[in-house]
Amino acid sequence: MYRSAIKQLKEWKDKPSRMPLLLVGARQTGKTWLLKHFGADCFAHIAYISFDNNAALNETLENTISPKELLPVLSAETGVPINPNETLIVFDEIQVSPRALLSLKYFCEEAPEYHIAAAGSTLGVMLHKQASFPVRFTAAYRRGQRRHLHLRTHRF
Repeated sequence: MYRSAIKQLKEWKDKPSRMPLLLVGARQTGKTWLLKHFGADCFAHIAYISFDNNAALNETLENTISPKELLPVLSAETGVPINPNETLIVFDEIQVSPRALLSLKYFCEEAPEYHIAAAGSTLGVMLHKQASFPVRFTAAYRRGQRRHLHLRTHRF
């Protein structure tokens, strides 16, 4: 199966000024499938993290959201080496963890060399408006650059 959004994800991957990507959409639209398929096709490794029912990782995020401290934890959690340009880091069900959503800001500012994509339901992500993003991230979104990708049903 081919989703039309794969092309947009590949463009995001190849941008030198890439920022974390937030893939939002209604429930059951294929966000997780899309990111896993994209990761398998375009990266050597996928570090897949679901925040749904992951109390240990959510507790870790309460203590730190620094990429330098999180990367070894994420690697241990997934059993996957996390290396720039080789690993796609996927934060799934990000709407469950406001701190995970906030961590995207720090990945953008402190670790832009990593490919990180987050997926969450539209309603859940919108409820966490208190999560702040860097000015560069927000301004890019306003200019229409692909930092957010909205996935709709049956777009193939």
